[in-house]
Amino acid sequence: MSGGGRAAGRLQPYAADALRLAAVVVAYYVAAKIGLQQQLVRGQVTPFWPPTGIALVALMVWGPRMWPGIALGAFIVNVSLGPGIGPVFAITAGNTLAPVCAYLLLRRAGFRLALDRLQDALALVFLGALGGMLISATIGTGALLASGAVSAHDFWPAWSVWWTGDAMGVLIIAPFLLTARTARWPRGVSVLRWAEAVALLGGTAVATAVATDTSFQLLFLVVPFLIWAAFRFQLVGAAPCALIASVIAIYAVTVGSGPFSGRDLLAMMITLQAFNGTVALTSLLLSAAVTERNHTLEEIEKVCDHLKEALSRLTPEERPDEAFGAWPPARPKEHDQRGQRSP
Repeated sequence: MSGGGRAAGRLQPYAADALRLAAVVVAYYVAAKIGLQQQLVRGQVTPFWPPTGIALVALMVWGPRMWPGIALGAFIVNVSLGPGIGPVFAITAGNTLAPVCAYLLLRRAGFRLALDRLQDALALVFLGALGGMLISATIGTGALLASGAVSAHDFWPAWSVWWTGDAMGVLIIAPFLLTARTARWPRGVSVLRWAEAVALLGGTAVATAVATDTSFQLLFLVVPFLIWAAFRFQLVGAAPCALIASVIAIYAVTVGSGPFSGRDLLAMMITLQAFNGTVALTSLLLSAAVTERNHTLEEIEKVCDHLKEALSRLTPEERPDEAFGAWPPARPKEHDQRGQRSP
């Protein structure tokens, strides 16, 4: 190989990483702009922050070297929001440290990207979402408090919105992206199967829209669709349904409709995040449990097939029933009172 060819070969991995970093920055910025459409506190604290899910997935798929892209994306988003360069750097640091720490915790726990085990789903919930996002919420809200953008009275409501928004970004976006990453266009799927998938997605959207457009407490109507999706399609079906339900509910909060009408910020956040948490946990945990059960059944079937094949190759003398006698053993004939065998 010539010197120019060797140099090009050495530069190729760096070029690939540069493209990935650029993709992370763009995706983070676009997702942040979408999330800010539902802001509830000071134009920058939102109940659903999709960039956290994108950042965590980028770290899990491409490795920790993606952190500069996360930091740059967070800085570009926050520098236009203020309230000053100092708080912006603090918020950027928090938005970067949170997914990095969540990634390290998940890696320590042996997290698998397939999300096909119940322990992976639990790790994503408690380590990736609820645990890791404490960092960004605490640093970000603390920076707003120190700069005077948020009063001491509003600290905990703002903190709760920030923390739950980042956590929901992980619980809703990360499973969806991890599923979409490995999804392939199905072949040989029947028309009825496609009709069931369409009915499932449409039913989830209609049920959520109805539940969030009335003052009656009907948010539970969405749960049967999530159970249906988890059992029939596992995470491939449950993740899009959870995303649809959460987006519709968050929109209802921003316009103050249905069960969120006439409530203060804290009450709305409790209702919203209780719903989002139920949606995320139901779809994620149930899908993982069903997938794990299916894998276990497949492994049992494979072991049984191997055992049958091994037994079929044995000679009659080597088979257990020939070597040890038929099982169960034949019942001995009974004797009558005169000591003769009965027929």
